[in-house]
Amino acid sequence: MLQQRIALVGFGAIGHAIFDMLKHEPRLSIGQIIVSEENREAVQAELEGLAAGAPVAAALSAVPVEGSDRPDLLVECAGHSAIQEHVLPALAAGIPCLVVSIGALSAPGLAEQLEAAADKGRTQVHLLSGAIGGIDALAAAKVAGLSSVVYTGRKPPLGWLGTPAEETLDLKNLKESTMFFSGSAREAARLFPKNANVAATLSLAGIGLDETRVELYADPGVTENIHYYEARGAFGFMAVTVKNQPLPSNPKTSALTVYSVVRALQNRVLPVAI
Repeated sequence: MLQQRIALVGFGAIGHAIFDMLKHEPRLSIGQIIVSEENREAVQAELEGLAAGAPVAAALSAVPVEGSDRPDLLVECAGHSAIQEHVLPALAAGIPCLVVSIGALSAPGLAEQLEAAADKGRTQVHLLSGAIGGIDALAAAKVAGLSSVVYTGRKPPLGWLGTPAEETLDLKNLKESTMFFSGSAREAARLFPKNANVAATLSLAGIGLDETRVELYADPGVTENIHYYEARGAFGFMAVTVKNQPLPSNPKTSALTVYSVVRALQNRVLPVAI
């Protein structure tokens, strides 16, 4: 039986949910949790209260780069800054990485830095599908050539709290569906980093951050996070709709994001992967 020792970066809503789903999985062991220095003691105390033995560190430098304690894999679910701080050094050290915060790659040059670090470490970074489906089909369609990809994101108004949507909309009292952003995936990912990872994921699988078009809506008529996109190209036409339930602990995040991480991890240890 294959086994993987994981370094988990981030212990917010996503990291906590991943931890809960994996703690009874014998083939997947979380050997270390990496959080900011200001949160380290609180997370360590929480884990001790749960009788969980994973040590907590504030930096990747605390993760052994050799020996029996070296992680087999690093999983990032801590936000965009974690790419620079933790993922790039891990790749350069030869540790494969799974990345949740795909929107970070809208920053100029960061995708190239990831590729260079993985090449240096002779390893691989896996960009996760997160809250959207059909990424395999979209990436396959790209082989023959895509002419357009248009993404529409729709969430309940409160799902956009803490974003630039608040500057133009009264989210707590919104009465009808309202579009508050229309532009490129690069700009959407920059302005809405915690909400628009899907747009960046579609872009990287498809025709790029600048050519993928994005529309974002606050809609009091929905209770789910709804993702819809259309793609056209030499392959034909495809349309995908995903209606996600949000994580109970964070309405900005779709629960499917957590499941995509767990699936990717299971695919590394199961005899048959799909």
